[in-house]
Order: sequence, then structure tokens, then C-alpha cells
Amino acid sequence: MTNETTTGSRAKFTDPVPWIMLVLAVSSDQFTKWLTVENLLHGESWPADGFFRFTHAWNTGTAFSLFQGQGDILTWVSLGAVAVLAWIYRSIIDPPWVLRIAFGLQLGGAIGNLIDRFRLGHVTDFIDIGPWPIFNIADSSIVIGIGLMLFYFWFLEDKPNKKAETAGIAQDEVEADAGRTAAGSVTGPDLGTPE
Repeated sequence: MTNETTTGSRAKFTDPVPWIMLVLAVSSDQFTKWLTVENLLHGESWPADGFFRFTHAWNTGTAFSLFQGQGDILTWVSLGAVAVLAWIYRSIIDPPWVLRIAFGLQLGGAIGNLIDRFRLGHVTDFIDIGPWPIFNIADSSIVIGIGLMLFYFWFLEDKPNKKAETAGIAQDEVEADAGRTAAGSVTGPDLGTPE
């Protein structure tokens, strides 16, 4: 690995934007889970009825309660996901702000749920909206981060082929103009003959 690559990677991991997003995601996730555990019994909802409620639930599966009871495997999968996210982020040259925010949110969400898995053996969920599975701030951070990444790659990313194609057309026009000028085919305004 070259020193330039190492320095660039180090600079990415000292960039404050992803770290700020990570700290916000983890701290808000852990704080809201603590509030839930302190104020609601397991299975209790507040308010008791309604479309939007806070319900204290334990999730031994993944986001949206998939793969229940697979906690040990999911812990390893989550650790692997964190490593893959770090590798992907490291491989992007000069990541734009939207990817820096997305990376911090996804990493923060994964770490927030990992803290629960290591500490409690399950993830505390509490946001209960209509028929949607109960979720938490960490799940939301992951989903928002993925959404930002998809938005970037679909709509904001500069397409190298399109840029190269546009640059090629512009270069061809410059060369054509230069060729016409050199051949004398480009003339200026007729100023008449001097007397």
C-alpha cells in the first residue's frame, strides 16, 4: 500500500462528519431505549391505543423483527456489516458529504443495536406505527443511511462515462475550430481595404 493511499484513508477516518453522525445515532438510540426501559414494562404501550404508540418490545432478530431467535449469528453478521461498511467507505476516493452522513448513520445504527445485543442479548424496540413492525432509532438510522446512499448513487453521482463523453465532444469542437482557423476558413468581419 502506498503512503498516499494510507494517508488518504487516514484522512477519511479523521473526517468529523461521519463521526458526528455516528455519535448522534448511537447516543439518541441508547437514550431513547433507556427511556423506554425506565418508563414502560416489556409489552406495555403508551398510549394504549392509536396509530402511533411507544411499545416496549424485545427483538432477538434483525430490523423489523426478521430472523427471531438468531441472536448469536446476527451479532456476527452485524460485526461483519460494520467491517464491510468501513471497507466500502475507505475505498471511496474523496467521499461527498451525503455519503459521509450516510456512512455515519449506518455505522451508528449498527453499533447502537450491537450494544444491545452484547449487553442484553436482544435489541430494545419501541417505535410502533400502525401495522409496521416495531423498530428503534438505530433501525431508522440504518434505513435513512441506506436511503441517502441510494439517492446519491441514483441521482447525484457524476457518471464518468457521461463526463468523458461530454468532454470528448467539447475537445472535438475545440480541435475543429482550431483546424478551421489554421486553414484560413474562419474569417472576421469585412473591414474593407485601407486607403
